[in-house]
Amino acid sequence: MEKMVNGGNFMDWDGKSVMITGASGLLGGWVSKSLAEKGADIVALVRDSVPNCSFYMDGIDKKANIVRGSIEDYSLVERTMNEYEVELCIHLGAQTIVRTANRSPLSTFESNIKGTWNILEAARNSSLVKAVVVASTDKVYGKAEKLPYKEENKLCASHPYDVSKACADMLASSYCSTYGLAVGITRCGNIFGGGDLNFNRIVPGTIRSLLKKQRPVIRSSGKMVRDYIYVEDIAGANLLLANKLLENKEKGEAFNFSLEKPKTVLEVVQSITKVMKSGLKPIIENKAPNEIQEQYLSAEKARKRLGWKPKWTFESGLEKTVEWYKKFIK
Repeated sequence: MEKMVNGGNFMDWDGKSVMITGASGLLGGWVSKSLAEKGADIVALVRDSVPNCSFYMDGIDKKANIVRGSIEDYSLVERTMNEYEVELCIHLGAQTIVRTANRSPLSTFESNIKGTWNILEAARNSSLVKAVVVASTDKVYGKAEKLPYKEENKLCASHPYDVSKACADMLASSYCSTYGLAVGITRCGNIFGGGDLNFNRIVPGTIRSLLKKQRPVIRSSGKMVRDYIYVEDIAGANLLLANKLLENKEKGEAFNFSLEKPKTVLEVVQSITKVMKSGLKPIIENKAPNEIQEQYLSAEKARKRLGWKPKWTFESGLEKTVEWYKKFIK
């Protein structure tokens, strides 16, 4: 048995066939890397080729079976699971950008809702798939009278991206309660780390601006409060929950993962500025439609039920992230 870096034990992943959707995304790249190091047979469902993402830059693609296509294509999803004898699916593939969802709600619904039911239905019809992990978000909780969010909170999403993920959550729960499919749901706030090429996000955008000696831009007032967590901790959380599901535990459950130390956007920018030893002050645009003022999570359930705990603090994760972008942009 292999000791897990942030609590609990991993099973022996050697030779286990694991399908990862969204493998070329930020979290998908780190999950794929971790599984490759553990000897798993990775089946990566990839829609777009993004040559600068960590999945390709770190050579993970050379250790994976790559299937080109979209999760909206049910026949492709079903064929992939059957032909590669998939035992576990970690479903990370989604349209994750809030502003894109506001501009293009239909494509977001297609990807995040239809894509999820395709994964769940193909897994239900497979005789080999033992478990599915579905990645969700704190956005599914919507506005709440009391914070932090807990898993028993109602899902009160109201904007396109939030609603699409809430629907995916409910689909996952229904496949467990109706068909007995071993499904687990991960919910977290803002994930940051090396490999995030969406420079509209505050962490990579600020780092890139400072490396170019430019003032970083904050679209909002800077006062919005959010959870921020380093990507390797969330990669570990996904594998920990997958392991529990494969042990026939925690089926149908959702878990929040958080450092439980929420920060304002301005505090995040100031922390990055401090790490990078820059004197540049941010430009605050004060423009952020369809944004909830405060969102943050309790991870008590994950700590008690899964034995999960983060390995990285916000500051140590930020230092690793800055070093990655220094190399990348250089």
